[in-house]
Amino acid sequence: MSLFDHFSFQYPWVLLFVAMFWICGRYCPARTTAIYFPHVRTLLSLHAHKSRWLEILKWVGILGLLLALASPVVTNEYKDLKKHGRDIMLIIDSSGSMRQRGFDPSDPYKSKFDVVKEVVADFIDKRKNDRIGLINFASVAFVASPLTFEKKFLKKILAMQQVGIAGERTAINDALLQSYNILEKSDAKSKVAILLTDGIDNSSHISFDEIRSLISKSKVKLYTIGIGSYRDFDAPYLKALAQAGHGKFYTASNRDALKKIYADIDKLETSKIKSKKIVQHEYLYIYPLFVAILALLFFVYLRTARGVE
Repeated sequence: MSLFDHFSFQYPWVLLFVAMFWICGRYCPARTTAIYFPHVRTLLSLHAHKSRWLEILKWVGILGLLLALASPVVTNEYKDLKKHGRDIMLIIDSSGSMRQRGFDPSDPYKSKFDVVKEVVADFIDKRKNDRIGLINFASVAFVASPLTFEKKFLKKILAMQQVGIAGERTAINDALLQSYNILEKSDAKSKVAILLTDGIDNSSHISFDEIRSLISKSKVKLYTIGIGSYRDFDAPYLKALAQAGHGKFYTASNRDALKKIYADIDKLETSKIKSKKIVQHEYLYIYPLFVAILALLFFVYLRTARGVE
């Protein structure tokens, strides 16, 4: 976009006075006392070039003043985007049961864990303005990635996770404890934890009552997802955790259901983007005004000091 797309005059009607000055200059010549003497034509020819300069300077001065009065201005518009993202901890079960196949009907040879990684990677791509961290848990829980805006880095870390890397059993409460410890230190206004498991807690050091009490006192919103069949996970247990965390409990029996769950959470936890329009005006009247003053000063100088008519 060029400069002229933003250029305008605040008072363009002032430029109509150019016609008035031209008409007056052509049809209303100044009446002055004339002294006639011989050889007048010779003298006029000697000073003709000075008269032309006077005419040029006069019109430069007039046009410069009119342009300045018309107030030329360059207008620029900016949008100030304020993004309010969330801090999200993804808590993913990598216990031995996640090796089970058949969770994706279109590719029955994929394990649950491989399908989960693909769906979660897609969820990460959609969260443009959020910091996201990753907790991997089985017999123990560990921080695979701290909260980060670097989505490519996070997806690489996610792809490196394997079933059994943290053991074969399931420590849901310990994983939640680690996630809440990280989120409580965050200064984000909105904090979310998303727990995914296909098992029942059988390895945690912290009890259910203790973790539920911690969750209920926190401002972190908790979503829990049980995948597989209802006999694989403890639905009342996961539902109670979600209720304590002011969130929601989901179940997914296949890949498509899991994708819909993450899409639903994505909609529920939409990041806020506020747009404020800023208009900046740059006034340019000083430039034609400066040229006009210089032209009129030279006009006066040539007309008076050298006696040029």
